[in-house]
Amino acid sequence: MASTTASAPRASVNVGKLLTRVSMLMLGLVVVYWLGRNLITSPTQFFSVGITGLSNGALYALIALGYTLVYGIIELINFAHGDLFMLGAVFSYFFLTKFLAAEGGGAHNYALLALTLVLAMTFCATINVVIERLAYRRLRDAPKLAPLITAVGVSFILQFIGLKWNGSAPRNFTTILPKTSFEVLGVIVPYTALIVVSLTIPLLAILVTLVNKTRQGRAMRATAQDKDAARLMGIDVNKTISFTFALGGAMAGAAGLMFAQSVGTVAYNLGFQLGLIAFTSAVLGGVGNLNGAVLGGFLIGVIQGFNDGLPFGPGQKWSQTMVFTILILLMVYRPAGLLGKATTEKV
Repeated sequence: MASTTASAPRASVNVGKLLTRVSMLMLGLVVVYWLGRNLITSPTQFFSVGITGLSNGALYALIALGYTLVYGIIELINFAHGDLFMLGAVFSYFFLTKFLAAEGGGAHNYALLALTLVLAMTFCATINVVIERLAYRRLRDAPKLAPLITAVGVSFILQFIGLKWNGSAPRNFTTILPKTSFEVLGVIVPYTALIVVSLTIPLLAILVTLVNKTRQGRAMRATAQDKDAARLMGIDVNKTISFTFALGGAMAGAAGLMFAQSVGTVAYNLGFQLGLIAFTSAVLGGVGNLNGAVLGGFLIGVIQGFNDGLPFGPGQKWSQTMVFTILILLMVYRPAGLLGKATTEKV
C-alpha cells in the first residue's frame, strides 16, 4: 500500500508532462501547416509581409529593451516606458518637421534626421533618468505593488504631456525616409523597412556590447544580481541604475523617431498599444534577458506581419488577439520565456 501511494503522484506528474508536450506538438503542427500553405499559395507575398514584419519587429525590440533593462536591474515592470516611446516620436516630429522644417529626401535632410536621432535619444534618456530619480528611487525597498502602481501613474502623466503637446488628433506629415520600394525576385522590399532594420541592428549591437563587455556593463550586472554586494565592491548603485534607465530611454527615443518616420503619423496614445506589444516581446524572449528581448521583438513583428498580410489567416482585425494569445500560451508552456531561466523567489 505504501509503495502504491508513493508512486501515484509521480504517475500524475508524468501524465501532465506528456499532455503538455502533445499539446505543444499539435500547436506546432498547426502553425507549420498554416505557414506552409501560405508559402505554397503565394511565396512572394509570404516573403514581402515577412520583411515588413522584420521592420516592425526591430522597433518592438528597441522598445522591449527598455522594459528588460529596467526589470533586470530593479525587477520593475516600467509601464511608463511605452509612453516614453510616444514622447520620443512626438519630439522627433516637432523638432524635425516643425522646428527644422525638414520634409522629403536629400542629403541635407538626412543629416538633420541623424541629428534628430541623437537628440531624441538624449531627450528620452533624460526623462527616464528624472523619472527614476523622482518616482522610483524611494520605492526600491517598498512592497512590489507600490512601484508598479507608481509606474502606471507615471504612464498617465506622460500620456497627458503627449496630449497637451501633440493634441488629441493624430498628426500626419511627410517623412524624410522614402516611401518607395524595390523588388527582388518579385518580393517587395520597402526602403523604409531596410533603413529601419539597418539602423536598429547597430544600436542593438552597441547596447549588447556595452552591457556584456564594458566596465559599466559589469557594474550593471553586479547591481542586478546583488545590490548590497555591489556596494561593498565600490559600485555606485544609484548611478548604475540611473545609467540603466538612460540606456532604456535612449532606445525608446530611437524607436520613437523610426516609428514616426516609418508611418508618418504621431499621436498621444500610440505608446499604450505599442508599449504592450513590446512588453509582450520582452516576456516572450525572457524578461531581463537582452538577447531574449531582441528575439521576442523580431518574432512578434514577423508573426503579426504574417497574421495581417497572408492570404490565409485571421487578418488584421485579429492582430492584437494573436499577439496576446501568444503571450498566454507562452505563460502556460514556458513561463520564463524563450531565453529566460526559471528562478525561485527568495523569501
